[in-house]
Amino acid sequence: MSIDAGTEDVAREPTSRPEGEGFEHIDILWISEGMSCDGDSVAMTAASQPPIEDVVLGLIPGLPEVSLHNKVLSPTQGGDSFLAPFRAAAAGELAPFILVIEGSIPNQNIISGGGYWTSFGNDPDTGEPLTLNWWIDHLAPKAWAVVAAGTCATYGGIHAMAGNPTGCMGLADYLGWDFKSTGGLPIVNVPGCPIQPDNFMETLTWVLQHAAGDAPPPPLDQMLRPQWLFGKTVHEGCDRAGYYEQADFAHDYNSPKCQVKVGCWGPVVNCDVPKRGWMGGIGGCPNVGGICIGCTMPGFPDKFMPFMDEPPGGSLSSMIAKPYGALIRRMRGLTNHALNTEPKWHHNEPELTSGYDPRWRP
Repeated sequence: MSIDAGTEDVAREPTSRPEGEGFEHIDILWISEGMSCDGDSVAMTAASQPPIEDVVLGLIPGLPEVSLHNKVLSPTQGGDSFLAPFRAAAAGELAPFILVIEGSIPNQNIISGGGYWTSFGNDPDTGEPLTLNWWIDHLAPKAWAVVAAGTCATYGGIHAMAGNPTGCMGLADYLGWDFKSTGGLPIVNVPGCPIQPDNFMETLTWVLQHAAGDAPPPPLDQMLRPQWLFGKTVHEGCDRAGYYEQADFAHDYNSPKCQVKVGCWGPVVNCDVPKRGWMGGIGGCPNVGGICIGCTMPGFPDKFMPFMDEPPGGSLSSMIAKPYGALIRRMRGLTNHALNTEPKWHHNEPELTSGYDPRWRP
């Protein structure tokens, strides 16, 4: 149930998984040395459905025993002690394990004359830095499951935007979109800048339940996102969506109305944050007055810039909605007025006018 293991006991012989049976123990090797800010690791600690603590402490029935190796949460002093399970896995001496990658994957092929974009530990023989790409090349083919945490790891994100010098990309661009882990799973993409905490932990828990033999593989969409989390748009779960239907738009950020005309991309972005909130069901961009800038999407950020401008097509859709919305708003106003009056037979007069038929009186 440890979060991390020391050097003395990390090497374990690969274990087989008989058909229909699950693993009793699994390691999670989390590398955040992609081009990133470590924001996904930090965000993940705010999860409550379930919290990472419950997973690693074995408090969720049916899950395998988990050893998590993440530099933000590791109790080790770092160095070789922290790297030991990663080295063992690369050598084929630690299995099964789930590989979690955080951050964009740079293109090492465009560097001539040596050098590297980002590294994770050193080669024990030469002392030279080991690149992120080296670790992915040695770990991904041996991993029982591979999970990309955050938009940088899933689709490249900010570091992969136009004009970048690193040739950054998402994990599926690097490994191939048809990649399959040793567990037969495609890459599991959980986008977000950063990840919505519960979205990630819910997905990781599903993968662990599958590893335990108690659940089918998580259903993914064409961009390898969990379908149940990213199958609907921000707009469909937004409290402000009713204003759009009535063509009642906000013109500044202090308004509670639909924010499409001040730059919100919610109608076309796959994300559940307005429905789920951010922490403990509270927050989420449109819920607290922020526009959706599409941070969970493969085209982020380039296709959503400049931020805070009305999205292309927003003027046309809002213009078309205006006559319909104005009519609907007027009709609903009349209906609202009618429903805000009591029935006429509520009175204190001597004659009963409720429609009661006295012939049924005994």
